[in-house]
Amino acid sequence: MAASMVRSCCLVPRHGSSSLFRRTRPFLTLKSKLHRSSPAHSGLLLSLNKRGILKESFPADAAQDQLPRLLQSAAQTVYCGFDPTADSLHVGNLLAIIGLLHFRSAGHHVLAVLGGATAQIGDPSGKTSERERLSADVVEENTRSIRESLQRIFSNHELHFHDGSRPLGSATVLNNLSWYKNWGVVGFLSEAGRHFRMGTMLSRHSVQARLRSTDGMSLTEFTYQVFQAYDFHHLNQIYGCKIQLGGTDQLGNLMSGHEYIHKVTGEEVYGLTIPLVTSSVGDKLGKTAGNAVWLNRDKTSPFELYQFFVRQPDASVEGYLKLFTFLPLAEVEKLMEQQREDPSKRLAHKRLAAEVTKLVHGKEGLESAKRCTNALYHSSVQALEEMSDAELQELFREASFNELLLEPGTTVIDACRKVNAIPEGTRGYRMVSDGAVWINHKQADKPEQVLIPKLHILSNGLTLLRVGKKNFYIIKWVSL
Repeated sequence: MAASMVRSCCLVPRHGSSSLFRRTRPFLTLKSKLHRSSPAHSGLLLSLNKRGILKESFPADAAQDQLPRLLQSAAQTVYCGFDPTADSLHVGNLLAIIGLLHFRSAGHHVLAVLGGATAQIGDPSGKTSERERLSADVVEENTRSIRESLQRIFSNHELHFHDGSRPLGSATVLNNLSWYKNWGVVGFLSEAGRHFRMGTMLSRHSVQARLRSTDGMSLTEFTYQVFQAYDFHHLNQIYGCKIQLGGTDQLGNLMSGHEYIHKVTGEEVYGLTIPLVTSSVGDKLGKTAGNAVWLNRDKTSPFELYQFFVRQPDASVEGYLKLFTFLPLAEVEKLMEQQREDPSKRLAHKRLAAEVTKLVHGKEGLESAKRCTNALYHSSVQALEEMSDAELQELFREASFNELLLEPGTTVIDACRKVNAIPEGTRGYRMVSDGAVWINHKQADKPEQVLIPKLHILSNGLTLLRVGKKNFYIIKWVSL
């Protein structure tokens, strides 16, 4: 099975200084370093850098020699954390998942760590005020939902994007609550807290920004970097994890983890940052930016996800093909050449949308997105007939869904009135006769017309009724 290598909580466990801010250059962009290192050692990192997936490395000399050699020496374990502050991840998180998948395709093991504990603390990075406190029950439900989403994406990647040329690494989803639930406050502070220095913690950019804000910063948020650092330490000790991925806004937390592990064990570990995905106007594509595109189907349908990428500006599509797909860069360039030859076909946009939708929702999700696209934008009756009840409700989220008994002699105006699509009396009758009503993409301007199977009632027993430009009604007919 494709999901055979996607586990929820188990990898084989491994048995067996000065402040970071005193360094003049604690991190460095990867590009200049990678070009100075041996191609044989920096292949994966160089490839990810060319795609724009990696931005910075920590410590500064890691990308030049140590990290490439480590990745060449044996299969490594790489982790990235996701706090379940909502019941779904969003497109802003997708690049981190794709980063993990690139490492997995290269034979390395990946850990997706859900912050069942840290979501109750709240990450201050990039926030101007404290997050709303979430109850343990809400966090638990969010964690369950996101775990299912991550496992689905890992399975889709294995099924549809892995060519089998080399073995995949394992993919494991963990919950950090599992290693915090038995800690007491005093015990944790005694064990971990003594290794952190207030000056270093206060100097973090996320802390400084919040301290200058009107609301200031709570002690709870201030300790977030301690918990994330301990996560890295725990994963290092139990799973041999030496590499952490995170957004550029997580650099301070990555540095805290490196410093803590170095002090406690003396072992060298590494941090890699990925760029934050922004909209065409520069806004962060996150759930709190007001423009979220979610990865769970019940919040953003496959059709909506597909359309989000199809509608990206021309200037963004090449970069997004490199970031969000696994297409070889040569194929991306070929697509862009075809796009420039005939921009009206939007071939690059459609390929981008298809690749992302297939990764997130699988082949069935992509087929659903295409059916919905044909039904809505190409007035395809065949596409309507092939759509399920659920797909129609996803496509027309604001539409009312009505189950009606199909009685002999039911007319166009009868159907309109039964779902309250038109006013009673002569005004409603006139709306139909004046051409304001459409059934299955065809104008229905004869109020007394008896509904005809295959014209007004599709073979799947559905009728799509539209009044005006935007008022949709879905009717599921039940026969006697």
